[in-house]
Amino acid sequence: MSLASDHLLDKIHSKRACVGVVGLGYVGLPLAVELARAGFDTTGIDVDPRKTDAVNKGTSYIPDVKSADVAQLVSAGRLRATTDFRAVASLDTVNICVPTPLRKTKDPDMSFVAAAVEGIAGYLHTGMLVVLESTTYPGTTEEFVKPMLEAKGLRAGVDFFLAFSPERVDPGNPTFNTHNVPKVVGGIDPESTALAGALYGSAIERIVPVSSPQVAEMVKLLENTFRAVNIGLANEIAMMCDRMGVDVWEVVEAAATKPFGFMPFYPGPGLGGHCIPIDPFYLSWKAKQSGFEPRFIELAGQINGAMPHFVVDKIADALNLQQKSVNGSTVLVLGVAYKRDINDLRESPSLDVMTLLMQKGAHVHYADPYVPVLTSADWHGGPDLAEPMKSEALTAATIAKADCVVILTDHRIVDYAMVQHAARAIVDTRNAIAGHHANVLRLGAPSGTALRMPVRVDESREAKVVA
Repeated sequence: MSLASDHLLDKIHSKRACVGVVGLGYVGLPLAVELARAGFDTTGIDVDPRKTDAVNKGTSYIPDVKSADVAQLVSAGRLRATTDFRAVASLDTVNICVPTPLRKTKDPDMSFVAAAVEGIAGYLHTGMLVVLESTTYPGTTEEFVKPMLEAKGLRAGVDFFLAFSPERVDPGNPTFNTHNVPKVVGGIDPESTALAGALYGSAIERIVPVSSPQVAEMVKLLENTFRAVNIGLANEIAMMCDRMGVDVWEVVEAAATKPFGFMPFYPGPGLGGHCIPIDPFYLSWKAKQSGFEPRFIELAGQINGAMPHFVVDKIADALNLQQKSVNGSTVLVLGVAYKRDINDLRESPSLDVMTLLMQKGAHVHYADPYVPVLTSADWHGGPDLAEPMKSEALTAATIAKADCVVILTDHRIVDYAMVQHAARAIVDTRNAIAGHHANVLRLGAPSGTALRMPVRVDESREAKVVA
């Protein structure tokens, strides 16, 4: 190893290295907290002053990170945040954890990564380690990031070190977190890999070194494309079962008893989150640049993308059984976060379903205990809301007012027995309500022949079934 790498490695092992994290979202803040907890002097950098102010006040805005932990680390002087990239000048390492969305054309939008790298490049110095964590296409680290960092004369692998390590965050997972999920690391050379591995190894239980950044970049895309393709299969089986009168949920649960050769995936209203709906398109885009047509991946994307339309068709069926049309009906959406028990709205299929319903003339309301307010800024590609939508109180009276209730996110806090009892009609896309009920249409399951009688609300605002 070179003198520069030996010096940095010694600083990492002795916890004398000053480390930084650019992007303090669902990936960056947990990483910054783990690095600070491991004993490093840690600086978070974000262009949003609301985030940096919150961190400096000892407050967390990420459900998986406790405010008490942030407050303790800030008080101990091991964690701070700033919007000023000049802080990079005093850092020994910096991790880039910024968003990598898709453009409307399904091409990679590298603007956030470009802005972060440009901010770092202005203060890049000899002996520094830069690690990209943002999910992206194979080749990004060496073809996109490396030239930007080298533009002012410093050479990667000689004057500074560069690696890629894909984030593996699963918001709301009570078992796996930043600390105990194995970390894949691929540097542009052995020294970069070793330094990045040492940095992560100080705070994370297991490090998995690979031979190059391209391998590490492909690992992340394989992981999420694997999930997207198998969810696409589950969704297609659900639509098939719906047509054939077979309960897909019973089928999957029975198949899952096989102790080998099968892994259960479940259908739903569509893909959500920052990774699974997006990563396959990064891989598909890069494959096409190489002259390869990823037909299997794109077919899964088409199936998953069609699920919100299929759900709206189910809602129309539920309303038809009441001799009502979608146009003019009141539809209550239960859950707008992309997965249960979190407040993350990124790529949520609930928003797609709500948009389609509004386009068809439905009066759409929502109830989500984790998302009290929904604004146009949260709703990319959706309607231009004149004023923010507010979450409805989840009571029997509220449910009884709706012509149809659609369960799109199955938060555990919801009393689904109460929902089933009070609602006129329910479309359940998550199998949240077990068993067969006359007023429940489940995704991919046989439908009842009739819905229960309408529910009225008396003066005490309690729901009662009219016999």
